[in-house]
Amino acid sequence: VKILRLLLERGDGTCICGDICAQLPLAQSTISQHLKMLRESGLIRARLDGPRVCYYVDSERLARLRQLLAELLSGPDEGLEEALG
Repeated sequence: VKILRLLLERGDGTCICGDICAQLPLAQSTISQHLKMLRESGLIRARLDGPRVCYYVDSERLARLRQLLAELLSGPDEGLEEALG
C-alpha cells in the first residue's frame, strides 16, 4: 500500500526502486519483490529509461480494484463471482 501511495504521489513515472527504498524502512530486495508482485497483479507498470526502470500506477486497473472492493464491502455478493471472473 505504501509503495502504491508513493507512486501515486509522484504520478510522473519517474519513481525508481532506489527512490522507493529511500522512503521505506525495507531492504531493497524486499521492495523489489513487492514491485514484482504489483507488476504481476497489473496495479503498476514499468517503463525503461536507459538502464533504469521507472514505475507508475495503472490508474484504470486501480479504479477497477476500487470498484470490486466497494462491491465486496457493500453487502450481498451478487455478481461478485462474475466480476472477478
